[in-house]
Amino acid sequence: MKDHAELLLINAVIDTLDPAHPRVTSLAVKAGKVHSLGEAAEAAAGPGTTVIDLGGAYVMPGLLDVHNHHLLAGQMDLFELNEAPTKTLDELLLAITNHAHGLAPDEWIIGGSWGSGLLAQLNSPDSLARFNAAAGGRPAVLKDDSKHNRWANSRALELAGIEDDTADPDGGEIMRDASGRATGVLIEAGGVLVEQALARLQPLSTEDLARASARGIEILHSYGITGFQDAAASLPLMRALKELDDAEKLHAWVVTSMQANDFIFGTAPLGEGIIAHRDELRSEHHRPDFIKIFLDGVPPAGTAAFMEPYLSGVGFPDCHCGGTTMPAADLERWLMSTAERGISAKIHCTGDASVRLVLDTVAKVREAGYTAPKYHIAHGQFVQAQDIRRFAELNVTADISPSLWFPGVISEAIATVLPADRASKMQPNRSLLDTGARIAGGSDWPVSISPNVWEGIYGLVTRKNPTGQFPGALWPEQAITLAEAIRVYTSSCAEAMGVDDVTGSLTPGKSADFIVLSNNPYEIDIEELPRITTWQTWFAGSKVFESNGSKYTPGVTEPKATQPA
Repeated sequence: MKDHAELLLINAVIDTLDPAHPRVTSLAVKAGKVHSLGEAAEAAAGPGTTVIDLGGAYVMPGLLDVHNHHLLAGQMDLFELNEAPTKTLDELLLAITNHAHGLAPDEWIIGGSWGSGLLAQLNSPDSLARFNAAAGGRPAVLKDDSKHNRWANSRALELAGIEDDTADPDGGEIMRDASGRATGVLIEAGGVLVEQALARLQPLSTEDLARASARGIEILHSYGITGFQDAAASLPLMRALKELDDAEKLHAWVVTSMQANDFIFGTAPLGEGIIAHRDELRSEHHRPDFIKIFLDGVPPAGTAAFMEPYLSGVGFPDCHCGGTTMPAADLERWLMSTAERGISAKIHCTGDASVRLVLDTVAKVREAGYTAPKYHIAHGQFVQAQDIRRFAELNVTADISPSLWFPGVISEAIATVLPADRASKMQPNRSLLDTGARIAGGSDWPVSISPNVWEGIYGLVTRKNPTGQFPGALWPEQAITLAEAIRVYTSSCAEAMGVDDVTGSLTPGKSADFIVLSNNPYEIDIEELPRITTWQTWFAGSKVFESNGSKYTPGVTEPKATQPA
């Protein structure tokens, strides 16, 4: 009996990212997998095959995102105040007031985001009083654009037990005015008490978390993303993912990074308390294969660890370099003990000193004979020149999020705390690729406003802001090519996440994860890249997203199904 395909795409421009068949015009799908390509695909059509004539449209593998927080994004979309970090304080307070009108009298106002550049303005009794008034007596806590820092009102501080004389926690700060009164601005671990109070007083059920996770994935599908790594997974999230997959509702490849430590989310349990459940929570589409270590914080808050000092006179102690969240011995213990069990690690580093420490520690792990575990230096905007070559030598992936470093709110905030010659030298991508390093693309969404990969690709190729709101180019010498940037969000990402056995290219035998786009990225002006949209997203051979009311590019026919062949 002939091995007939279930689905056949014809009359398309299909970039497979499979070196054996880089570009074809047809693709066949069977049992959720790529069956065949080109002439072999057309030969696989039979009486029951559904044939889709794409009218010359561009098709490529589903996009991947190595670093996001999809659950947080889903929660923000479903349950929270969700404002852009570009708003002024007046605009933000108005949004809080409007949002509060729809809440019960004692219901928490949660969400964000306030821009890092507002920190000094928020840190005052007057701003706290205005926050209290906008909330109308409700407890409220809002995250900043990095999601590392919080702004809590007086009612939230009270419920968290934070008073003017409450000691700063390790790894954080409860900011105060000149007279010693808490202003509600909570830096890094300073916000954990409020997060814990929120979790205790207004908890989300596993059902709510599953809804939020599914909503986050729906949004990712609308941008053509079919696989991702959640960069800070809690045990409740992992249970929600297992629940979704058991119900056949998890339509993405999901790799989770189990939190080893935490000083911003208030997560419990941590470390071994999560790792102990990884095998029972593994499923067909969910791979809990990484731990997540926060090794430092973020530059605008002075919590990123650098080799050289921050600027003086910007609110930090003299000769302040920041610091790591754990000593070198603790990092080595974590990486060695997990490597013994085949567990990989994603490590948050935003300063060059934390990057150096990770590379030094991974060198010891490799010397001990552990070659299989994967290591990601997450963010890693700042890398000392002598450390660039070590990424390839140690097989360490540079996990990058362009929206965090191309000209924008965050890069402007970084420029206020670092000398100009250092602040302008972020993300040496060209140098990393030239030394053989793997770069994997992430969004860090919802730290970024959206998970739009084409905005990230534009940033990689031009080193400019894709919206045009922020002028200039950041270290343009480090630009990479369009083909390289597309691999950053597909095949390289799959390798970094450990899902290259099932996705990342349209290779026969792999999952039929593909997207139909509004434009061929290789045939449009580079300035048009950010405006590419997804017409359709397919995961495992099933359509999981289709745009409504899209304006199709002139000369390209809207995708349509023909009669079964």
